[in-house]
Amino acid sequence: LQIIGGNVVTAAQAKSLIDAGVDGLRVGMGSGSICITQEVMAVGRPQGTAVYRVAEYARRFRVPVIADGGITCVGHITKALSLGASTVMMGSLLAATSESPGEYFYQDGVRLKKYRGMGCLAAMKDGDGAKERYFSDQDAIKVAQGVAGSVVDRGSIYTYIPYLVAGIQHGCQDIGARSLFTLRSMMYDGKLKFEKRTLAAMKEGGVHSLHSYEMKLY
Repeated sequence: LQIIGGNVVTAAQAKSLIDAGVDGLRVGMGSGSICITQEVMAVGRPQGTAVYRVAEYARRFRVPVIADGGITCVGHITKALSLGASTVMMGSLLAATSESPGEYFYQDGVRLKKYRGMGCLAAMKDGDGAKERYFSDQDAIKVAQGVAGSVVDRGSIYTYIPYLVAGIQHGCQDIGARSLFTLRSMMYDGKLKFEKRTLAAMKEGGVHSLHSYEMKLY
């Protein structure tokens, strides 16, 4: 039986679980789309920093890392893998697919599905899993660490997953990495670098200076 431990965001936390014998680590605290842990509990860490620091430590023991939270597009997957993650969790991305649980509904002409975090009050009231995860099963007063919301329809996973895979492949191609192993090696060898971006840089890196446009990703 293999065990994944987490969630962690520091090398010190990772050490405790690795010393205990975990086979993998899940990294992320408060960075998920439906998570408010950083805001409410004042704990957590920027996801990119967390993935890099934990993965850099865990790789010494050949313990893989799962980036959990903050993945909103294919570019974020490429970034997580570049920072040392072996794989990513995609809760909100896959929650909007046809195959995910739940019924579609329309709001203002947009096709949506309901999506909620385990830390929201509704989840804590409905099931024991959420209460156990947040150690609140014996608490008279529940403190929410998540919200309930909705996500825009993304169609079938048979269309969406191939798009994500192709996007990662093109990302590696643009970087010059022939494999994910090479991608991570380039980062640790200093051949792949990350730079800080100003708000102006982020703005010019997206769509701008157009009167109108249509964005269809796949």
